Amino acid sequence: MAEHLTDEEKRILLRLAREALEKGVRGEGIPPLDPATLTPALQSEGASFVTLTVHGQLRGCIGALEPYQPLAEDVREHAVAAALRDPRFPPVTPAELPRIHIEISRLTHPQPLPYTDAEDLLSKLTPGLDGLILRDGYRRATFLPQVWAQLPDKESFLNHLCQKMGASPNLWRKKHIQVETYRVEEFHEK
Repeated sequence: MAEHLTDEEKRILLRLAREALEKGVRGEGIPPLDPATLTPALQSEGASFVTLTVHGQLRGCIGALEPYQPLAEDVREHAVAAALRDPRFPPVTPAELPRIHIEISRLTHPQPLPYTDAEDLLSKLTPGLDGLILRDGYRRATFLPQVWAQLPDKESFLNHLCQKMGASPNLWRKKHIQVETYRVEEFHEK
């Protein structure tokens, strides 16, 4: 992520996410994007997460850790997926749409975080800024940096992330697992 998005680019992405969300929930087709209407930053490959909340409570969150399509398409795809395919929640209904609040997180490329042991890992984490990916064999889980607001303690953050991965909470203390960090540019509907 070389440059930050402009305020106008953020507004465009939020509008595209809202339109895709509403059409997806209503079972309508999402029209193709016209690249001529998008800035170079929105046309370039980007990875995003779209988080849906209702009165501050999580209602869905889906995203990608690595870029594989234009950022504008990525946001639209994940807005619909967060509403309809987050396995933790039933699909969003049309009646819920007015209460849904959209947050978009644009991710930097994940970087390996080398560490020697559990204490070294703890010392290298930056609460509030680091998004974290844990990998152990075929299992993988991530927390966006925003999760630090609910889990500000580094040990709790790692414990909960291990649980999300389907492992014991203290796996990160028992064995050396692969850790990657990333940062996000977060923005949301007003």
